[in-house]
Amino acid sequence: MKAVRIHEHGGPEVLTWDEMETPSCSPDKVLLEVKAASINHLDLWVRKGFPGIELPLIMGSDASGVIAEVGSEVTGWNSGDEVMIQPGIYCGKCKFCKRGKENFCIRFGIIGETGDGTQCHFSVVKPENLGRKPTAISFEEAASFPLVFLTAYTMLVRRAKIEGGENVLVLGAGSGVGSAAVQIAKHFGCTVMATAGNEDKLQHARDFGADLTIDHYNEKIHERVREFTEGWGADIVFEHVGEATWSSSMRSLAHGGRLVTCGATTGAKAGVEIRHLFHKQQTVMGSTMGDALAFTELLDLLEKGFLKPVLDRTFPMSEAAEAHRYIEEGKQFGKVVLLPD
Repeated sequence: MKAVRIHEHGGPEVLTWDEMETPSCSPDKVLLEVKAASINHLDLWVRKGFPGIELPLIMGSDASGVIAEVGSEVTGWNSGDEVMIQPGIYCGKCKFCKRGKENFCIRFGIIGETGDGTQCHFSVVKPENLGRKPTAISFEEAASFPLVFLTAYTMLVRRAKIEGGENVLVLGAGSGVGSAAVQIAKHFGCTVMATAGNEDKLQHARDFGADLTIDHYNEKIHERVREFTEGWGADIVFEHVGEATWSSSMRSLAHGGRLVTCGATTGAKAGVEIRHLFHKQQTVMGSTMGDALAFTELLDLLEKGFLKPVLDRTFPMSEAAEAHRYIEEGKQFGKVVLLPD
């Protein structure tokens, strides 16, 4: 088989399309024939490098495909089943896992970061990392769904405890996680304010239900939010941009509001006016991926048509470097998906 791998950290040029031996299926796992694998911002960070990554590494966290072989100890799955991958890795034994908070696991990891990923012809997967692909969506759409929707759902539902009627500000609605957040907030009956960097992306956000759109390059986010909410602000701020928007995000936050963040695309350093934080009884929280039950809940919403994967375009896996450049230039709305050559 072939796989998208890195042997060193750096720019898109370090991505290679390597010939490898097809992995064998162990008794407790399944062998997945990958039909599509999406790119997340995590892939860009892994490629650039941070501590703890062992090289060489097959890239990719999300995928959809067909089960090619089932291990002798595995039940509930059969060859030919169409599936999608839940990218979280956890121990299943610690106090968090036992309470259904697998993403809090002390050994939590993500496929394609803490071990080989999905951008390849075949991948060996634990059965607990599988979900059934709805027949109504394509493999490309299925690969666009897991990580970003699981992240957005956990941020809004598990962490921020979203309630119907609240004002929700979504930063970077053109991204995979941002476009997922717009849909989830609308599903819960909220008023959604969304930012993006050009008119095409703003229109896409409106198409998914955004009630107010803000050009985050040419408008002051907090001023538009305060004006739109008649001075109240956002009950929930959905952050993942980082330094570039943090100050405006905090200034957008309402009395008793909750800011939840999962990323720092533009930088990891940010300040907080502590007096405002305690006087307005605001909450700032972090969030990573999601628990196993959240994935099940999301698949039910996907099956019923309440949520829609947002596919921007596809590239062959052999052109992974070009796909990374496309994302780094901010051209996409939603997800970029790689298809096996």
